[in-house]
Amino acid sequence: MRWIYWVRLYETKFQAGCLVRRMENDWWIYGYECPQEVEVFRSKRGRYGVRFLI
Repeated sequence: MRWIYWVRLYETKFQAGCLVRRMENDWWIYGYECPQEVEVFRSKRGRYGVRFLI
């Protein structure tokens, strides 16, 4: 399995965390496959992103 990275980076960890919660709870609404694991990561430039395993 490989990590899949969400396209957008966010300025705050809170913003990225909101996307994580939305993905964990609403994946079936948007037609995504249910992710096994979702996490927030910090980029080298200090912004935050979301990655997940399917």
